[in-house]
Amino acid sequence: YRLINGKCESLFLQRIKPSKLDWTIVFRRLHKKGQAEEASKKRSRRTVKAQRAVVGATLDAIKAKKAQKPELRASLRAAAAAKSKEAKKVAQEKKKAELSQVKAAQKGNISKQQSKGAGKKIQATSR
Repeated sequence: YRLINGKCESLFLQRIKPSKLDWTIVFRRLHKKGQAEEASKKRSRRTVKAQRAVVGATLDAIKAKKAQKPELRASLRAAAAAKSKEAKKVAQEKKKAELSQVKAAQKGNISKQQSKGAGKKIQATSR
């Protein structure tokens, strides 16, 4: 290696890192020395929040909903939940009634084994 002077050679042979020596370029670069004149501090950009309309609702509708009082919104939400619960209950009862009608219609045709879940006998296909 060709080094500038004996000082650099001595430090190189001692395996001393240039980043630990105050006077080296590597140290000055790492510790941001002498860069004040070159470039001023970078300014960061603040993000600006913007409201946009969603597929189901316009921006005006969203703003109107936001402006409502929390109690009113809570009561509306509770009413909607109760309505959906009632609709679900009605649908379930209807389904139950249909199922019982189907079972009543099939009751005479099914043997005890079939009602228990025994598989149907498979007929032979060979001659």
